[in-house]
Amino acid sequence: MPPVAPVRRTAARLAALLVATLTLGVVTVPASPASAAPATSPAGLLAAAPGDDEGGTPALRAQLDAASKGWLDARTALNRSVTRQQQLTAQLKTVNDELTVRDAKVGEIAGVAYRSGRLGTAAALLGSTSPEGFMDRAAALEQVAAHEDRALRDLIDTRDEATRTQAALTGEIQEQRKQVAVMAKRKQQAERALEVANNRASGSSGGGSVQGTSSANAKPAKRNADGSWPSESCSVNDPTPADGCITPRTLHALQQAKAAGFTRYVSCHRPSGSGEHPKGRACDFAAQKGGFGGVASGGDKTYGNNLAAYFIRNADALAVLYVIWFKRIWLPSSGWKSYSGGNGDPSSDHTNHVHLSVY
Repeated sequence: MPPVAPVRRTAARLAALLVATLTLGVVTVPASPASAAPATSPAGLLAAAPGDDEGGTPALRAQLDAASKGWLDARTALNRSVTRQQQLTAQLKTVNDELTVRDAKVGEIAGVAYRSGRLGTAAALLGSTSPEGFMDRAAALEQVAAHEDRALRDLIDTRDEATRTQAALTGEIQEQRKQVAVMAKRKQQAERALEVANNRASGSSGGGSVQGTSSANAKPAKRNADGSWPSESCSVNDPTPADGCITPRTLHALQQAKAAGFTRYVSCHRPSGSGEHPKGRACDFAAQKGGFGGVASGGDKTYGNNLAAYFIRNADALAVLYVIWFKRIWLPSSGWKSYSGGNGDPSSDHTNHVHLSVY
């Protein structure tokens, strides 16, 4: 049986704490990882980090995710095809230049044969006056025949290579057209999804376009050898107060933003919800110095504008899927579009923080 005295002391401490709390009229609740590091709003009230605040519906977010990923994948394939086309074009020029030279050599051989007449092997050998001369003429004839045969074979090989290169070039052009069509389809898919969502929401005009002045260049995240983005899981520790895990690319984007001077409060991972946060592929960057509060204004809004502009400027380097800020969403396929969280509060409308989702 445990000692009685420690139990009584513990009970006494709890009773004293309860009395003090009731006297002040404040009830203290331990903060969870998702609501840690509260911030002061303009009204002086404490505001916790936003919840599942990417706006819209899970279906809409899934469509935006698929559309943006598909567009980025198609653009990567297009860039790869364009590079291949440039290589094939240069190769075809080299082959055609070589073909011109070889064609001239074969023509020269044919011209000499026409002017002097083709000397028969037997006649050339019989015209020798000594055994040594006979051997010399035989060797000369063999060398001439080998030279003519090599010139003709080289000409044929070069023509075949030019034909193959031209066919490959045509294939790359067709592949480019296919990827451009995929990109257009993905762009339309994202725009249709946003149109449906915004038609359902009220007051989601979002105002004018967002502009920023940040011109810092981010260090590019790691890609595969073919230029595509490697598959990543929620595998590294989230360094923000939110705790949990994020992907290596999310961590890279977070570090690059901080290196560019955007050092205000950030929250990334959340254990629940249907957006990118539980997957470790999203972060919320507070516009205010202390954290998430009311609607950003003045210098705080300028900070958000500049941060959104920074992510857009470096979208290709950081594998940006989309950016949400002040009732608008930026997609790599179609730029800024109206976007509403539907709840009318600063977190849902993203008027107190910039949301970043990466591939």
